[in-house]
Amino acid sequence: MSDLTQETKRQWAAKQDAAERILPVVGRLYRNNDVLLTVFGRSLLNKSVNGIIKAHRYARHFDGDDLDIEATADIVAAIEALNPGPARIDIGRLAAGWRAAGGDLDAYLRTALAEVADGAGSQAQPRDVVLYGFGRIGRLLARILVDRAGRTGLRLRAVVVRRGSDDDIIKRASLLRRDSIHGKFDGTIVVDEEANTILANGVLIQVIYSNDPASVDYTQYGIDDALIIDNTGRWRDAEGLGQHLKSKGAAKVLLTAPGKGDIKNIVYGVNDDEIGSDAIVSAASCTTNAITPVLKVIDEKFGIANGHMETVHAFTNDQNLTDNFHKGSRRGRAAGMNMVLTETGAAKAVAKALPHLKGKLSGNAIRVPVPDVSMAILNLNLETATSVDELNGFLRETSLNSPLRNQVDYIASPEVVSSDFVGSRRAGIVDGLATIVDDNRAVVYVWYDNEFGYSCQVVRVAADMAGVGTPALPRP
Repeated sequence: MSDLTQETKRQWAAKQDAAERILPVVGRLYRNNDVLLTVFGRSLLNKSVNGIIKAHRYARHFDGDDLDIEATADIVAAIEALNPGPARIDIGRLAAGWRAAGGDLDAYLRTALAEVADGAGSQAQPRDVVLYGFGRIGRLLARILVDRAGRTGLRLRAVVVRRGSDDDIIKRASLLRRDSIHGKFDGTIVVDEEANTILANGVLIQVIYSNDPASVDYTQYGIDDALIIDNTGRWRDAEGLGQHLKSKGAAKVLLTAPGKGDIKNIVYGVNDDEIGSDAIVSAASCTTNAITPVLKVIDEKFGIANGHMETVHAFTNDQNLTDNFHKGSRRGRAAGMNMVLTETGAAKAVAKALPHLKGKLSGNAIRVPVPDVSMAILNLNLETATSVDELNGFLRETSLNSPLRNQVDYIASPEVVSSDFVGSRRAGIVDGLATIVDDNRAVVYVWYDNEFGYSCQVVRVAADMAGVGTPALPRP
């Protein structure tokens, strides 16, 4: 065996050893301290040894090189010694900050994590959550809430649906267990048909059958002061959604679709400060969540005079599998066989989160034959001239060290395609190699998982409404 091969094996074994030291600490911090460790936004919870190593490799998109896994093993051990309170802690950003600052690691961490060191910032009282509807978004919300049970402060208690068959709960559980796009549920699911419950990784979910949002008595299931997340899309105004508040045990309502009338449309990271004490709030649409954070930072840096947004969107359940009647224009044609030109309200909806852009953006949508992951093409006339390198550098830095780092991602790979972004937790991912700039005209391409990425934004809004959010550290 050559010396080079021997050295390669030695280096890989050293990475495996470091990953094996990291794994148990990740679990203990999550269970004992409500602390979730990430690497540039990617969770390390429940990862394998190879998954830990892969997350460190992913860091090259931000730092230009792999993250030193042996150094982060030391960082993780030092974080545990600090006995931190509930938080989301990014060890990738901590490693980069420590390299830049130099000096003693323990002293650096105590400063960077001061607000949660020694158990500070205790978790708020958990808040009951009810999913009204259990479709594509509802089941992904359930997966996220079960995965983060005990850390977000959001406690999934029930799902409300209309009974579809005698074995309805079996079918619902099966759809939660297996997903053609997002894969198998990571864990165990047990159904109790007599009690109408689903036990998912220790989280007991009551399945409630009802056709009327105003008549459910949640208190009979021990649910009180609950946040109802309506993901049916059936009601979108204050009158319709207000029906939920007539039910015993319901306190607030979050809509997973654009709201109508005076309902606030919230894009987390952009205008979540407007949530306040409102009892009914909308989390806007997947496309609005994908483009608004990117538009916000570009407008703040360069100014947006006007522009056009075209979204190339995955087909959705409201389209037909084969040609058939549909009340909407063109949507009656077979979704799996056609590109379907249709309208989108996302460009106008941006103005609800960024009022000064009202009237400056137009938009259209093209539905295409893929089941998930979409792309928004932002064709913008800027007030300040720029270059590809300057604009991309700014957007990359935004994804790394800004308050919107959990909303805006950045990638510069010549080989990525839509399926590579399935499961992304960011609202949108800027494709840097596709950026076009000509003086003050810029074209920016933004990928987004219109199912899972959007669901992550919904959970962020829900945590804010419930008053149970935890800090993301280190601060930018």
